[in-house]
Amino acid sequence: MATANHQHKIELKKFEVSKTLQILIYAFLGIGVLTMILAFVTQRQDRLWSSYLVAFFYFSCLALGGLFWAALNNLTKAGWSVSIRRIAEAMTAFMPAILVGGLILVAGFKYLFPWMDPDVIANNPLIQAKTPYLNTGFFILRLVIFCAGWFFFRYMIVGNSLKQDQNGDDQLTHKNVSYSIAFVLFFAISFSLFSVDLLMSLLPTWYSTIFGIYCFSGLFQASLAALAILMIFLRRGGFVSGYITHEHQHDVVKFIKGFTVFWAYIAFSQFMLIWYANIPEETEYYIMRSQNGWLGISILLLIFRFIVPFMALLPMGLKRNDNHVILVSSLILLMQYVDIYWMVYPNFNDGHFVFGFWEIGIFLGFAGLFMLMLFNFFKKNSLVALRDPRIGEALNHHVTY
Repeated sequence: MATANHQHKIELKKFEVSKTLQILIYAFLGIGVLTMILAFVTQRQDRLWSSYLVAFFYFSCLALGGLFWAALNNLTKAGWSVSIRRIAEAMTAFMPAILVGGLILVAGFKYLFPWMDPDVIANNPLIQAKTPYLNTGFFILRLVIFCAGWFFFRYMIVGNSLKQDQNGDDQLTHKNVSYSIAFVLFFAISFSLFSVDLLMSLLPTWYSTIFGIYCFSGLFQASLAALAILMIFLRRGGFVSGYITHEHQHDVVKFIKGFTVFWAYIAFSQFMLIWYANIPEETEYYIMRSQNGWLGISILLLIFRFIVPFMALLPMGLKRNDNHVILVSSLILLMQYVDIYWMVYPNFNDGHFVFGFWEIGIFLGFAGLFMLMLFNFFKKNSLVALRDPRIGEALNHHVTY
């Protein structure tokens, strides 16, 4: 438990959402629904489904990243992060929407995936060879298995964490170690294939053996950025006074900086191996992203997803500056969207760069849904795992320089 010198600082306040933020969330949801309806009415389903895929994958990554962070801290038996773990657990509240959203995506298959077209299959032996894997039935089955597995582990890991708030049973912490180990193993395979199915198969003649790792590196960097923003939001709102401090923020920002380097390493590895081998089936991916306006986006990713965040997070003092961390984390979240957009959109619109109303409207709809589910979790549950046996370590956490 907390030591005496912390007692006067610590206060846990019930979470409330301001009226302005509530209105904004429902406005976002409304914009998203209206955008989908308008797309059907105006026969713009080509733009609808490509923008839907980008937004769906984006927020699925944030939810999965939250569960991965919670599992990572459980399996390593980390004590310093106990007071911030509940925020990551809250991000998993979006997880039921992954299955529902994925099944809705099935309606747009013919607008997205060339391997759905019999004529394309008939004229391309390379795609024909992949049909045992790339077919609608098996795709949907994989999606259901992945989502069911993620939901199960979320139910057990987050469920045990919330149960402990009620009964204080230390055994629940130990049980979560086993569940977290199993989840990480399942996640490594399932998310890799999830990325292959939704993104890599948009260009079924192309392949990369580290594509899943590339998508994971972006997922975790963006999830940590979202975690940092939420930590500051809750601390500034006075909801977690004393439980979440600049010490915790400092360490989370160090993780962000580390995975900024990891994303760059994987991105360079994928590019370098394909450039060096110079095989036509592989190089087409980067050729598409170096013409028709995409070269600029590729350079933007290098600069604003790696160079700028890395340099901005190097100074020790700036890791504790709330406004600076919010700014850099927001940039990372923006570039996560640009990255997914960069992976999806060159496959459509004759390879030309397009962006507008459809992309913004659909993204706002998903953002509204994500925030609604996140804040509902905060309202219903304690913002800190108060009865975790390692909570004292979190309250007395100090960064070692």
